[in-house]
Amino acid sequence: MAVWKDGQSGTIGGGALEFHATEKARIQLTHGNPAPHLERISLGPNLGQCCGGSVTLLTELFDGESLETLQKHTQDEYCLRPIRAHARDGNAARDKLSISPYEAELAKGWIAEKLAAPRQAVWIYGAGHVGRAIVDLLVPLNRFAIVWIDVGPERFPEISAENVDILPTPDPAQSVMHAPDACDHLVLTYSHAMDLEICNRILSRKFSWAGLIGSATKWARFRRRLIASGYTPDAVDQISCPIGNPRLGKNPHAIAVGVVADLLSRYSD
Repeated sequence: MAVWKDGQSGTIGGGALEFHATEKARIQLTHGNPAPHLERISLGPNLGQCCGGSVTLLTELFDGESLETLQKHTQDEYCLRPIRAHARDGNAARDKLSISPYEAELAKGWIAEKLAAPRQAVWIYGAGHVGRAIVDLLVPLNRFAIVWIDVGPERFPEISAENVDILPTPDPAQSVMHAPDACDHLVLTYSHAMDLEICNRILSRKFSWAGLIGSATKWARFRRRLIASGYTPDAVDQISCPIGNPRLGKNPHAIAVGVVADLLSRYSD
């Protein structure tokens, strides 16, 4: 979890523990103490909790200079760094993490932390109600690199998220050629003709997965037309339609919940 003077991002689980950690981090920022602080916290009466157990909380102060240290100690898929003065060998922490199910491990005054996996590319065509609801759910997950496409800038809400790129273009179908091969595509524009052409462009290239908003009737019509244009039935059936979980209903946010649940299930560890 990152904490700064007037904000924070990420979570260590919420509740009293997170409130305590945030306050301690801001105290460290105020006093400018660069030394890492390691604390073992009981999840009991002292925090006003009854969860039981305990956690080890590491608080670190990062600035421009410390980024150079991080780069120096990054090895393959791990980031190693000392958290105690004069600690010399990070191999023990790295070796411990290599056989651990956890994201980080401590050993001999060092911490070894797994580097974040690359974000999965998701291209979303359409900034209507369903597109907005899907983006609202995907952004805070921080597991997806989103390219959001529609016919003009006025179609999009104001959004400031580093994992979303807005792409206004008069012809969204032409943007398909610029997507990476291992990309997921969600097609949900306001126009059936536009949806059909985007599906056509997706099928003409490599892709990871594609979903189309619509009813069974819409998909039957699209499927016939795509097969008639030269694609095999197996190729066309790589597109999923309808997207989401119909049992959840047709409300845009209900559709979005089903779509995002599907994405997460396909990329869960």
